[in-house]
Amino acid sequence: MSWRVGADIGGTFTDLVAISDGGALRTKKVSSSTGDYGRAIVEGLAMLFAEAGFAAGEVEEVLHATTVASNAILEHKGARTGLITTEGFRDVLEIRTLRMPRLYDLRWEKPAPLVPRHLRLGVAERVNHRGEVEIPLDEAGARAAVEALLREGVEAIAVCLLHSYANPAHERRMGALIAELAPGLPVSLSVDVLPEMKEYERSSTTVINSYIGPVLGRYLNALIGDLQGAGLRAPLLLMQSSGGLMPAAEAARLPVHVVESGPAAGVIGAQALARRAGLPRVISFDMGGTTAKAGVIEEYEVARAGEYSVGAGIMVGSRLLSGAGYQLKVPAIDLAEVGAGGGSLIWLDAAGAPQVGPESAGALPGPVCYGRGNTQPTVTDANVVLGYLNPRHLVGGALPIDAAASRAAIAGKVAGPLGLAPEEAAHGAHLIAASNMIRAIKAVSSERGRDPRGFALVAFGGNGPLFAAGMAEALGMRRVVIPPSAGVFSAVGLLASDVEVHLSRSWRRLAQGLDPEALEMASAALAEEARARLAAQGFPAARISAQRAATLRYQGQSFELQVGFAAGEGPDVLAERFGAEHERTYGHRAGAGEPVEVVALQVLGRGLPERPRMPDRLSPGAAPPPEPARPAYFGRAQGWLETPVLARAALAAPQAGPLIIEEYDCTCLVPPGAVAALDGFGNITIELGVASA
Repeated sequence: MSWRVGADIGGTFTDLVAISDGGALRTKKVSSSTGDYGRAIVEGLAMLFAEAGFAAGEVEEVLHATTVASNAILEHKGARTGLITTEGFRDVLEIRTLRMPRLYDLRWEKPAPLVPRHLRLGVAERVNHRGEVEIPLDEAGARAAVEALLREGVEAIAVCLLHSYANPAHERRMGALIAELAPGLPVSLSVDVLPEMKEYERSSTTVINSYIGPVLGRYLNALIGDLQGAGLRAPLLLMQSSGGLMPAAEAARLPVHVVESGPAAGVIGAQALARRAGLPRVISFDMGGTTAKAGVIEEYEVARAGEYSVGAGIMVGSRLLSGAGYQLKVPAIDLAEVGAGGGSLIWLDAAGAPQVGPESAGALPGPVCYGRGNTQPTVTDANVVLGYLNPRHLVGGALPIDAAASRAAIAGKVAGPLGLAPEEAAHGAHLIAASNMIRAIKAVSSERGRDPRGFALVAFGGNGPLFAAGMAEALGMRRVVIPPSAGVFSAVGLLASDVEVHLSRSWRRLAQGLDPEALEMASAALAEEARARLAAQGFPAARISAQRAATLRYQGQSFELQVGFAAGEGPDVLAERFGAEHERTYGHRAGAGEPVEVVALQVLGRGLPERPRMPDRLSPGAAPPPEPARPAYFGRAQGWLETPVLARAALAAPQAGPLIIEEYDCTCLVPPGAVAALDGFGNITIELGVASA
């Protein structure tokens, strides 16, 4: 029997899963090892192998989602990076796009550039937007710029010359000069990282690639060494921000593609689950210990954004209020995120009103009930007081908790000042946390022109199944799906992902009057390049697919939308699909005569597996039997109710709420008025409003 292993690092826990070719699923949840994230992976896998009864030699691949790259940006702990650009353009990185997240906040300051001004140097050269050389590259000046950066002790160099996407000759020559003067120094050329127009986005993306490259490279080398030391010789693949996998060596070369790898895995798992369950429209909801994230899946396809910001604040909502973070123009799953997790702190503001998050107790010290020194109550403490969580332990008994400490913290810090009973204050905090997370769901649905009432909610993460039914009911949604091993489902999502290559090229043409043959030739060339890259990774031609897409806008617009198209489909099809997507997203479309401009072409290449990555049914290991029942509080109207505590298997026949389904990695809450049952894949499906209808 062979096994595939997934490892997902979160802010509080590191989740580990192993799945056999027969569908057996084994999981392990360990505390994240801050400062040395790889240690938790290696130690946790050793425990998982021992408990599951198989050896490291039986593992055929290791799949990994990591926060190392994003942490390097957020903490400003990347490599000392130099930037070489066209003379007169070194301040593009600092001027940015003049967008700001808070329009009327005169005290807001843009984040400091990752490359300070004295490490941003210009060289004499000029290529116009048609790719014509207007000023040849000054090689003497170019050498002097490289030597100046080397004297400053840079650890990496980014090169981004004006309009190099149209003619890369000068950038290629700069790369050769750097290799000659500093052999082995990491170099990022914008023509390799992002061969597209828009100078700030291209500069920012290329700089980030150089800034995080050495950090991620060191981490991956150390992790591979540790895994091999533990007997794991299987290849290591990383999750991309877009939801596909890429080999570790490719991730080290183009680390911009793995900055948001962690959140992406759960959405891909939800997509695989939606296909199995026949649910074409799904909203994924992932709530862990620190944050909650939402994504949308329509017609079984994941929604992707063409760009996003790192460090833009916890909420990723309206695209019109951007500019707070560091811009990355690479494909990423379109997610909204809020600072609400099990570790989110409950506190009173200056006016005495209760608030939840975004500050978190994190993995250390964690919630009050962990007994590790924290005295400020958290969402987890509130759920303990409400009776939703086991009052003695979590994570299958591996984490003892102190329910009395949670109640005392809620009573002293929140309930007392508000003049409430502890359970009333805890329920209020639970509802506030839920309302914060509803913002994320609206950001990917109603704010994108989608009515959430027509979607099912797939909830996972250590805390997602606790909140999902209440949130869905508030949004008017009728169905909630809780997958097997929901608490580690992002790691399960790694196992459902395919190896992917995303390619994009600027290609500006008006759709009206565009030669269909020119469109076909340009997109076919990009598709062929994607196939070649996947073939180099060992995929035969029969197991490679290439999906084409184009980015379009009404002529004169700043914002674009992406639509897919097939080989042989012409510009008229593109224009019509763009108009339909514009109407769905923004509520209107222009008249038939309005010029539509093609801005760029994209191709998504996939390396398809020999057998399905997700089996027909997941079979988690046996779970310890839960307690028969305990009191749970459901607000003033219903008060305390004696609530049955069940294992997942007990839902083979439908049961009406209130119910608590207790598992190793999470707890699921079924409120009064809902009905829960198991489907054929092993998911818990919760139908809302059924029992009272």
